[in-house]
Amino acid sequence: MKCIYRIAFPVRVAKSRIQGKGAYAVGTIPPRRKIGSMGGVVISVREARRRVKAAGMTTVAMVELWNGLALDGTVNSNDLRYINHSCTPNTYMRVMGVHVEFYALREITTGEELTCDYGPTHHDGRLPCRCGSPKCRGFI
Repeated sequence: MKCIYRIAFPVRVAKSRIQGKGAYAVGTIPPRRKIGSMGGVVISVREARRRVKAAGMTTVAMVELWNGLALDGTVNSNDLRYINHSCTPNTYMRVMGVHVEFYALREITTGEELTCDYGPTHHDGRLPCRCGSPKCRGFI
């Protein structure tokens, strides 16, 4: 199932100091505003974990949903898949059914990289964090 997505505030994708590519604000994004929904296809969690394992450490954009499903943002994706993890993020993620939405925690300035605290991941706290934040927890 394809996930319908929309980006309310334009972003550009460019090299990130955190990891690979990142999503950057094209203009100012006001606090508490919905930035958009991540594109992708809805698959089972089992299939998502199989795909992550098969991809190794290459760029994968998977979000496990609450109902045994996952959103694979590597297929039918949009630029929000490039939001990197940070221990002091400027966005937060909200799962609504099969939609993964991103909202601004505070005003995000033009050119600023969009970041989100991923919370629990399939890495189980073993993947070294590269966010560079003074409050970095060290692992994702």
